[in-house]
Formats: sequence, C-alpha cells, structure tokens
Amino acid sequence: MEKSTPLITNDAVVLGILLILLGFVFKTSSSDNPFWRKFYSYVPSLLVCYFLPSVFNSLGIIDGDHSQLYFVTSRYMLPACLVLLTISTDFKEIIRLGSKAVIMFLTGTVGILIGGPIAILFFSYVAPSVLGADSEEVWRGMTTVAGSWIGGGANQAAMKEVFLVDDNLFSKMVTVDIIVANIWMAFLLVGAGKSKLMDKYLNADASAIEDVKNKMEKYSASISKIPNLSDLMLILAVGFGVTGFAHLVSDWIAPYLLENYPGLKQYSLTSGFFWLIVISTTLGLILSFTRLRELEGAGASKIGSVFIYLLVATIGMKMNVLAIFESPGLFLVGIVWMLVHISLLLIVAKIIKAPFFFVAVGSQANVGGAASAPVMASAFHPSLAPVGVLLAVLGYALGTYAAYICGLLMQFVSR
Repeated sequence: MEKSTPLITNDAVVLGILLILLGFVFKTSSSDNPFWRKFYSYVPSLLVCYFLPSVFNSLGIIDGDHSQLYFVTSRYMLPACLVLLTISTDFKEIIRLGSKAVIMFLTGTVGILIGGPIAILFFSYVAPSVLGADSEEVWRGMTTVAGSWIGGGANQAAMKEVFLVDDNLFSKMVTVDIIVANIWMAFLLVGAGKSKLMDKYLNADASAIEDVKNKMEKYSASISKIPNLSDLMLILAVGFGVTGFAHLVSDWIAPYLLENYPGLKQYSLTSGFFWLIVISTTLGLILSFTRLRELEGAGASKIGSVFIYLLVATIGMKMNVLAIFESPGLFLVGIVWMLVHISLLLIVAKIIKAPFFFVAVGSQANVGGAASAPVMASAFHPSLAPVGVLLAVLGYALGTYAAYICGLLMQFVSR
C-alpha cells in the first residue's frame, strides 16, 4: 500500500514539533505535580519521548520516512553525542564490566538465529494460514529481518540480494522489522526504569555497573562548574569536529574498500555509517585520556544527551503502529520470533545472573544496532553508552554470517 502524504512535510516545522514534545516531557517529568510524579514513576521519560512522535506519525501528521531528520540525527548528532559521552569514559571501568556483556550479546544473536526457524515451525503446525500458501516467499523475506536484527541495514540489504527477495515483500518485511523491534525497545525502556527490580528477579549482581555510574557521577561532581560561552563552544567544537573528521575518513575508507575489496561488503566493512560510528567512538575514547576529559565538568554529557533524545524522537517518528493491521500474519511471525529472542536472553541472564543492563543492551546491539544500542545504554547512565556502541559494532561483524545461517535453517524447516 502506498503511503499518503503527511499533513506536515516541512522538516523545520517537524523539528519544532519534536522539540516541543521533548520540552513538554522534560517539563512534566521534573514537575512537583502529584499526577506527573506518579505517571513518570511508572513510565520512563525516555519512553514517552519515543512514543509521542510515533503517535503523530501513526495519525499521518508527520512521516518519519518522508522526513530527513532521522538522517540528520543519526549521521551528525549520533556520532557527536558518542564523542561527548565517551570523552569522560573511565575505560578501565568499562573493561571491568567483564564477559557477561559479550555473553548476553551472543545469546541475543543465537535467539534471533533460531527464532526465525522456530516461528515458521510454530505457525506451520498451529496456524498454517498465517504463513499463507507461499511459505517459500515468507522465509525468503524473513532473511532480511534476520540481517537487520543481528547486524544492520547493510546486512539486511545483503540478505535481500543473497536470497532473491522481491521489492514488494521486502517493503513488508522492513515494516515488520521496524514495528516489532520498536515495540520491544519500548518494553526495554520501561525495564531500564525498573532495572533494580529486574536485577532482583534475575538474582543479578549489578555492583560493577553501579560502580561505573557512581565513579562517573563523582568525577562529574568534582570538576563541575557553570559553563560559559567558551566552554559550550569548545564542547560543540570537539563533538562536531570529531564528527566531521569521522565523516571525512569514512567517506574515503568505505569507497576504497568497496572498490578494491568488494568481498568485505558482506561484513558491512564497506558501509560509510559503520566507519562513521567506529571512528567517532574510537576518537572519543582516545580523547578521554587527554585534558579534554574535563569538558564533562562543563556539561559535555548533558549536551550529548540532548542529541540522544533528539535521535530517540526521530526513531519514534518512523514507527507507525497502524501498519500492523496491513499484514497481521507477518507481524505475528515477527512477534513469535522476537519472543524466542527475549526468552533465551532472560533464561541465560537468570543462569549466569547477568544484570538487566546486559539483557537490554545485548538485545539492542543486535536488534537496534549502532543507532539504538547507545541510546539503551544511556537510559541506564550516559557513561555506559560506549558499551552499547562496542557491542553494536560486534553485531555488524557477525550480522551476515548469522543471518545467512538463519536463512538456511528457515529454508530447511519450510520444506
């Protein structure tokens, strides 16, 4: 079905609406009003910032696909905020978080890898009509979702070509991918606001994560000052200066690798966005060993968080909950698939007593990639954003391998 033109197409107006929504959320979340205090005790403010733009999108007032704002926030503000959030990182403390982060990430990967075949088997026995007459078409289309949920857009495109998915089916699968993944992200954001309760359920020791958060807060307090105009300009100069350099280098590396080593495309190594994220994060971590680390005292992470919230709003703007009713069968398959991923994550987390932080970030590093994994990590604390980035980069590396294996398994169970 072709999408109708949204009521508002001017991005300047859309940006104004998004900022008004964010302003409303932050004003009410810091209010002493009993209603708002109770409301935000149940619903995290980050989730509201994500959900309100999706309502406007679903009602046809704005359209995330029509707007260029997501491109701007993901290509300019995301790398800048990664620099500003990582510039004060205590790298030794991040390393001390240990192996549980990687274990939960790999568990999430396996959950998606086996979830697709399990979802197909489930419906082939319980409700064959959901898959329809052409199960061959369904499993081929689902390989693109596997590529996206384990790696990212480049891996998704690779699966489209490898398994010969036609454009019409591909567009439906992209919708399934976005809606199901974003619904799960909403639940994770709620869980982030109740992380201590979730950790208690998982019998998890979150002391290492709390140590990172507490040390970061103490460090920020020790160097805190009222920023002047010079401080703010320097923060923006560092954030966007590194972003500009990362764009410059990625614009050279990606085409060079594509031309000279085309086989690397299947590993996302020819993706400009991949190198943009890797370079900006790496430079942010390098700068954390310099005196620029003291910019945290002038509010570097706060400005980075502003960019994060704008990114969240533009991600929410791409979600149209009404699209579920256009292909309900495919969405049911996607939901069962995601439930397998979630169940495996929770089972393993319970066994190894992993904190909910690792469940949420391990999942989003797979399902959401570099755009949402640091957002999820920042929902726990801005200083934890690098964990999300590092795991998301690992997802890019594994994406094509795991998605291809998942595709073969789905082909096998569809016979």
